[in-house]
Amino acid sequence: MAQGYAVFIGLVVIAALCVASWFLAPKGENQVLLATTQLTLSPYRLWRSSAILAIVSCYLMWAITFLAQLHPLIAPRKSGIREEHLH
Repeated sequence: MAQGYAVFIGLVVIAALCVASWFLAPKGENQVLLATTQLTLSPYRLWRSSAILAIVSCYLMWAITFLAQLHPLIAPRKSGIREEHLH
């Protein structure tokens, strides 16, 4: 059965993936410039931001779905269960 700490383990894995994508992203010649000195973002900086955004979005979708199933707001009810199948 799933435990609540799986969300925190997933968070650690996602943080590691974000850090890895930050450092392993392709580097361009304009990447070290400050954002105030350039008017447009380099494609490499956009690639890095998109990778991190995609990773975090997938984690949030998984965590919300996982927690909704782990602790439902409305308990499921089923009528018509025979007496011998009740616990």
